[in-house]
Amino acid sequence: MIRNGHGTADSSKKLGLGTKRTVRVWCDGCYDMVHYGHSNQLRQARAMGDYLVVGVHTDEEIAKHKGPPVFTQEERYKMVQAIKWVDEIVAGAPYVTALETLDKYNCDFCVHGNDITLTVDGRDTYEEVKKAGRYRECKRTQGVSTTDLVGRMLLMTKAHHSSRELPSEYQEYTDSFGKCPRSHSPWTGVSQFLQTSQKIIQFASGKEPEPGDTIIYVAGAFDLFHIGHVCFLEKVYQLAERPYIIAGLHFDQEVNHYKGKNYPIMNVHERTLSVLACRYVAEVVIGAPYAITANLLDHFKVDLVCHGKTEVMPDKDGSDPYKEPKRRGIFRQINSGNDLTTDLIVQRIIKNRLEYEARNQKKEARELAVLEAIKKREAMPEGAAMQVKGPCEA
Repeated sequence: MIRNGHGTADSSKKLGLGTKRTVRVWCDGCYDMVHYGHSNQLRQARAMGDYLVVGVHTDEEIAKHKGPPVFTQEERYKMVQAIKWVDEIVAGAPYVTALETLDKYNCDFCVHGNDITLTVDGRDTYEEVKKAGRYRECKRTQGVSTTDLVGRMLLMTKAHHSSRELPSEYQEYTDSFGKCPRSHSPWTGVSQFLQTSQKIIQFASGKEPEPGDTIIYVAGAFDLFHIGHVCFLEKVYQLAERPYIIAGLHFDQEVNHYKGKNYPIMNVHERTLSVLACRYVAEVVIGAPYAITANLLDHFKVDLVCHGKTEVMPDKDGSDPYKEPKRRGIFRQINSGNDLTTDLIVQRIIKNRLEYEARNQKKEARELAVLEAIKKREAMPEGAAMQVKGPCEA
């Protein structure tokens, strides 16, 4: 059981006695298929100041510089706004981060991960703010990227989360991710995600339920935590004046039993962080039972149990997993108004498979070109290195 922050981000660093000025921080990006790596970047950025403004690029800008996005800009705007460390979003932020943008939104500096973001012509999108000393760097989360998640869906293998060895096609994919003849990019290639107690503590910064809170329980896979989940949780959050939402996450084997194929695409540790980052969720139960029992309801003192419009698969014995909350009269089905599911996301990817594969390959090729230029500069004597321009400077 992991308790999470709910409502607005921690305001302990806000103005107190004296004349301390509010430090405003800027982040920007595509935030396509928002995952815990994005959330961790925003968490780190928020910790560097008092107020976090996040700029999200349009579909047109992303298609121009990077390739086709998986989600629409409206979906991406709402996903970012649902991350609990975000104070404000700027829709349609420019792809290249300029001093003019920082000044327009009264931001002291911008924050980005320790990878590199390039324009269509190979230039560093943060070049101007770096030169002006208004750039800060945070640590990139290892083991996940939008590119990697797209790759997982393109494979659609059956033994993705079994206890057996990785299937040969997945191993082949991880060994030659971008189909590039040279070494792999450290920013695009696949790496293994390793959960730690420290990472969970960083994401889970909340409090216990208080008298007067309405305790609402929801359960599911929450795989590829997406806008459909956010819309559902937002509707649930609006059911009470003081909601305290507990999200039960099923183990990988449980999800695979009722979903089949290679679901879940993200393992339970990845899914935990994704849900913990949502501002509407107060607490997460890792490995929640599929059937919602009397013991579970009594233990958490649950007032209401909610489920969306997606089909409810029977338990292994054929029984209704919501039988007990229905018997108590505390079950409610919620229409989120959003029909997006994990299955539909996978269908988007499969439909545009060639485009996404080309995008991944092109992205890695540009990153490798930058790495090559950096290595050449580092290998040269100091004076000679000043004469050589890399892809980001040409």
